[in-house]
Amino acid sequence: MKKFAKKCLFSSLALSITVALGTPFAMANQPTATPSATALAAARYDSEKDIFHPIYAKNGMVASEQGLASEVGAQILRQGGNAVDAAVAVGFALAVVLPNAGNIGGGGFMVLHDAKSGANYAIDFRETAPLKADRNMFLDKDGNVINGRSLYSHFAVGVPGTVAGMEYALQKWGSMSLAQVLAPAIQLAEKGFTVGPILANTLKTEKDNLAQWPQTKAIFFKDGEPLQEGDLLVQKDLAASLKLIAKEGSKAFYEGDIAKKIVAEMEKHQGLISLDDLKGYKVIERQPIEGEYRGYKVVTMPPPSSGGIHLVQMLNILERYPLAEYGVNSAKTIHYLAETMKLAYADRSEYLGDPDFVKIPVKGLTSKKYADHLAEGISETQVKPSAEIKPGKPQPYESDQTTHFSVMDKAGNAVAVTYTLNFNFGSGIVAEGTGILLNDEMDDFSAKPGVPNGFGLIGGDANAIAPQKRPLSSMTPTLVMKDNKPWLVTGSPGGSRIITTVLQSIVNTVDHKMNPAEAIVTPRVHHQWLPDELRVEEGLSPDTLSLLQEQGYSIKEKAPMGRVQIIQAGENGFYGYSDPRNPEGKTVGY
Repeated sequence: MKKFAKKCLFSSLALSITVALGTPFAMANQPTATPSATALAAARYDSEKDIFHPIYAKNGMVASEQGLASEVGAQILRQGGNAVDAAVAVGFALAVVLPNAGNIGGGGFMVLHDAKSGANYAIDFRETAPLKADRNMFLDKDGNVINGRSLYSHFAVGVPGTVAGMEYALQKWGSMSLAQVLAPAIQLAEKGFTVGPILANTLKTEKDNLAQWPQTKAIFFKDGEPLQEGDLLVQKDLAASLKLIAKEGSKAFYEGDIAKKIVAEMEKHQGLISLDDLKGYKVIERQPIEGEYRGYKVVTMPPPSSGGIHLVQMLNILERYPLAEYGVNSAKTIHYLAETMKLAYADRSEYLGDPDFVKIPVKGLTSKKYADHLAEGISETQVKPSAEIKPGKPQPYESDQTTHFSVMDKAGNAVAVTYTLNFNFGSGIVAEGTGILLNDEMDDFSAKPGVPNGFGLIGGDANAIAPQKRPLSSMTPTLVMKDNKPWLVTGSPGGSRIITTVLQSIVNTVDHKMNPAEAIVTPRVHHQWLPDELRVEEGLSPDTLSLLQEQGYSIKEKAPMGRVQIIQAGENGFYGYSDPRNPEGKTVGY
């Protein structure tokens, strides 16, 4: 039965990917003649032994959503750089080769373990609201949300943090210069790279938005149409911007020529970002969220990410259930996952925001006793309607587009980075003369309490817009420690589904003893409280789905969720895998 389930799982997942991405997905035990064959070399399925094999390397490993960027990171490791050097190089490279999500015009989070000190760190380089922003900026005179203004206009752009965040990490924990780690990205931008099927399809999908901005169209279109698979994407302006950053550091971006061009772009279209906004941007080093799950330490991102808190909250609840005994993706396991997810997302709507602006009951939300209290309301057989679930009271217990990449090195350093432009290509706006795509991160604020954002998430006053405030995020870069040493690095894009995707990557490795490849190929489920539906990927057993429907779940089968980049440390090296939901992802080690 296990063997049959795995074969069905892989076949169904392949079909899901084809539907979602519009590109052929060649199973690894078949001839690899498709354009994604190189990336799919990682997706090795041994039909005789019934095993998905992860990539193995002895000295270090990089996993990202774009093979060229992974190669860049591995190259840095081979040159003697550490995991932080490699991570920064990958971050800049993705801004070139994964332009719909990789960025220097956006922001994000980094969680890292420094082997020298033995300490864990969380770096917040999330975008901030401009000084001129106000909580009603996306509402019309009648108080209704203006459609599209928080996504596809100059008002949608938050003050970018990526360049400052990458420089901060490199200066504090890296061993190489900014010029050294930027060199590969500059070369990729200047000489160009061949557009693959995923990027070509994404450009086609986003054609209408991108075409309305001449400076964007000049980069990503040819003869009036989006670049196609096989075309060469050359980004001369972006190369020039990266050269300036390599020479002058982040000052070029926040005070120099790049800053002036970004502000000129804003002023031309009545946008809000000023030179004062850029000059005043600050990276914040925060205390990581830490939890314990079945003897492992989970180290993850604190607010303004909601991911870390709710990841630990859900693990605290799930720890009481013998999930290994129930079986992976059995009806019983999914029931407890779904009921737990609903409780966490209800709390997210009420309590999470920028900790510099609102008081967040972090200790309460991540308390084992609070988890005990929440678990009392979970029935073994009954489904609790979302309408009956309200945000809990954690205070008494106080005592698609984003991308993720993971890096580990032989010295014991580990880095998890999730950063974003928000939606595909962000706002779609390139600041003229820079080649830099600008984010639409202002949509991650609550434009109006109780009104869902672009990912369907409900927010309240805690996440209302305010000048210099950082919008709430679901990004969840995470390390799992074993005996106080990095054992697993994991994370994913996916909007509101990020937290539950990361949760399942941990449950699958810890509870179900799956290797990294098996853990992230397995079909996923998601429930975010509102709407009251259990979202599932194709590939679950029909019998399981029937049982869940009989329990009372409203099941919605939708496109694949998340794209995990995962690395696990073993006794003699590293095992990693890039989620085949994006066939252009690649894990590279040496």
